[in-house]
Amino acid sequence: MSRRVRRKVAKKGKEKVLLPSYPELISDDFPQNISSTNTRYNVVDWTTLPDDTVIQLFSLLNYRDRASLSSCCRTWRNLGSTPCLWESLDLRAHRCDETTAVALASRCFNLRRLRFLGAESADAIIYLRAKNLSEISGDYCRKMTDATISVIAARHEMLEFLQLGPDFCERITSDAIRAVAICCPRLKSLRLSGVREIDSDAINALAKNCINLCDIGFMDCLKVDETALGNMGSLTYLSVAGTSNLKWGLVSHLWSKLPNLIALDVSRTDIGPTAVSRMLLSCHSLRVLCALNCTNVEEDANFLMSSSNGSKGKLLLSLLTDISKGVSSLFVDKSMEGRNVFLDWRGTERKDKKLDDIMTWLEWVLSYSLLRIAESNPPGLDNFWVSQGATLLLSLMQSSQEDVQERAATGLATFVVIDDENTSIDGQRAEAVMKGGGVQLLLSLASSWREGLQAESAKAIANLSVNASVAKAVADEGGITILANLARSMNRLVAEEAAGGLWNISVGEEHKGAIAEAGGVKALVDLIFKWSTGGDGVLERAAGALANLAADDKCSMEVALAGGVHALVMLARNCKFEGVQEQAARALANLAAHGDSNSNNSAVGQEAGALEALVQLTHSAHEGVRQEAAGALWNLSFDDRNREAIAAAGGVEALVALAQSCSNASPGLQERAAGALWGLSVSEANSIAIGREGGVAPLIALARSEAEDVHETAAGALWNLAFNSGNALRIVEEGGVPALVHLCSSSVSKMARFMAALALAYMFDGRIGEVASAGTSSEGVSKCVSLDGARRMALKHIEAFVLTFSDPQAFAAAAASSAPAALAQVTEAARIQEAGHLRCSGAEIGRFVAMLRNPSSILKACAAFALLQFTIPGGRHALHHANLLQNAGAPRVLRAAAAAATAPLEAKIFARIVLRNLEHHLVEISI
Repeated sequence: MSRRVRRKVAKKGKEKVLLPSYPELISDDFPQNISSTNTRYNVVDWTTLPDDTVIQLFSLLNYRDRASLSSCCRTWRNLGSTPCLWESLDLRAHRCDETTAVALASRCFNLRRLRFLGAESADAIIYLRAKNLSEISGDYCRKMTDATISVIAARHEMLEFLQLGPDFCERITSDAIRAVAICCPRLKSLRLSGVREIDSDAINALAKNCINLCDIGFMDCLKVDETALGNMGSLTYLSVAGTSNLKWGLVSHLWSKLPNLIALDVSRTDIGPTAVSRMLLSCHSLRVLCALNCTNVEEDANFLMSSSNGSKGKLLLSLLTDISKGVSSLFVDKSMEGRNVFLDWRGTERKDKKLDDIMTWLEWVLSYSLLRIAESNPPGLDNFWVSQGATLLLSLMQSSQEDVQERAATGLATFVVIDDENTSIDGQRAEAVMKGGGVQLLLSLASSWREGLQAESAKAIANLSVNASVAKAVADEGGITILANLARSMNRLVAEEAAGGLWNISVGEEHKGAIAEAGGVKALVDLIFKWSTGGDGVLERAAGALANLAADDKCSMEVALAGGVHALVMLARNCKFEGVQEQAARALANLAAHGDSNSNNSAVGQEAGALEALVQLTHSAHEGVRQEAAGALWNLSFDDRNREAIAAAGGVEALVALAQSCSNASPGLQERAAGALWGLSVSEANSIAIGREGGVAPLIALARSEAEDVHETAAGALWNLAFNSGNALRIVEEGGVPALVHLCSSSVSKMARFMAALALAYMFDGRIGEVASAGTSSEGVSKCVSLDGARRMALKHIEAFVLTFSDPQAFAAAAASSAPAALAQVTEAARIQEAGHLRCSGAEIGRFVAMLRNPSSILKACAAFALLQFTIPGGRHALHHANLLQNAGAPRVLRAAAAAATAPLEAKIFARIVLRNLEHHLVEISI
């Protein structure tokens, strides 16, 4: 069914009321309540626009939008086929096969310029039946063959311009070039990248058949016949940038005799000063010699200086010369001597065709070489990039040549990156781009209708936004809205780069809300559904951006409302790309991290297949995937239902295996593996299962880690496991007591020391003796261990730990007075801030209450100290713990402990503080 533009009709009773088709055209005083059909409104009828206006409108749209507009009515469909709209065609954003080309053929009779991407599109070109093609430009032609080029040349004898690159044309040989020479006698410009060898027969064929050929670019080739090139008298512009195995003595001798050679590009080659000097002195027609990043030349500073000063009327460009100043010397007009010579040239009213041709060629070779140099990122060029490279790229981005603009934008995206793996960029280079107005320029180009430019500009914005200052500038200039709009593009490459920009910008907490307000969350979720197969780049970026946004509580709700949970679980279940899996798992982990403030934790757990997928991802060969999957399971395990469901999905076995295998892994993976086991071990059934599966030994190993986060989570897991007497015995048998003692006394983390002390207290409060007396653990015969010796060691360090929070003066004051201030001073000194996040079960609280009756004064003090931490007002779960204590009859036990004559002072004071905390919570409940 074709779409039509129809005016909306509202019904009021039996009457029909005409409503405006375009609400954005309604003025502020347009009546909101329509009460009579007799009222007349001025409604724009787009179908009455003049044909020329509609054609101009078509010319400003991309092909998809043109197609949509053409489908509105028969008149516009005919106007959409107007020949002037089909003189140029860019197929790079589209999959162009034979079927597509045949469908387009009826409109391509007057086609003059064509751009395509890849070998498949190249094979389909002949089916366009565009016999009048004069320009063909192909990107990423690595798989193109001689046969394809030969057929294209044979079908397009009017061809004047052929460009294939910048990807290397590895399968193209001299045979294809000969075919082009024979079939395309009107050829004026030939630019090829990465051809292995171009022999004399091919070049001689060009010289013989293409008498108008004046511009040749054989870039990054392995071998080019120098002698044959020296016989091409028609050459005006020649580039051999990046080409190797050239004999420069022969080159300078032969090429200096080319009668019409105006400009030569030898950038990124091993040419030496002697050959450069001979070309400048002997080639009388030569005006420009471009030698960027030619090490042999640039190492000779004296030569560069003498050549710049001594070559009258000739220009030598290198990375060590002032390129803009040098180019301005080509002009008689001295007003061109500014830093933006290319901008000044484009704006001048006086035109000189020869000079315009030189400048146009210079834009092309500079954009190509600067991109290649940025890609290889050779050392020692920081000063060049900051002082003039950034300015040059920004200037080239404003060229009238589309491919120059795009290459300059790609170069800008590339030269700032100094470490791909760690996504780090050079701050000075990014600053140079900002100072040059690069952010505004890139955002302007990203708003262009040309999708190739949109993609490259968005890529540059994305890379630059790794820098926080640039990200702020992008946000301040309205860039978030632009990127959110681009993320809705039907062009996958545009959407991918836009998602990358949102990914990097969303790192900043201050930008998350703006992205949500701009509709970025919905756009990113829609991207996952739109490109769910075959788009690993766009999926990774979209999932990465959602992961960053989900870290914010409010944005995490937006992600869930937009269908993000289902989208991310779908990726975790079905996508095979490791980068996508990693970001999807990270996003799910962040969504599940807000259990206290929203329902996303349970929503993720209830999504079909979510927990099973995350458990499966812990087996991935990729460490990042395993780490994020374990992190997600850790966060999800805070929900009771999720905890049991994870275990039912094989989570215990998977996480124990992960902990066993990550002894040499990164601290991040170790922390999350231990943390996930900690979360699961809250359930006694899971705790027993973890011990049975062999989880004790790897957790003890992780408890010995030097990384604070790792041994802290390992201590938490061992604390939970030690609640079970069988596990407590396993910990002793596996050598866990020395590890916990070390943590209790030496860790820089108060929480690690606290939980290690509690684990030791559980192990030696008397219950382990029942298991040990049987002579077996649940796995078999008990190892020969000395429980008495281990108990003495444990109690000694528990006592030392508790005493570190005891200030003798404060305790003395609290003992002598019942004033709240004295107890408050002790509380403040004893408080472990992070302990307020711990949540204990009724059984655990009951165990600490039982310890208050233990014969060991050390365990009494430890239990009172623990209950103090759990009940301090303001703690996340303090009220919960207070209720559990009341239900367990703890006040009576606490009063007895506080009054016991034989109890240590610490136990007495801590017990009094706990009683005071309980009274506070009772008042809070009553209020």
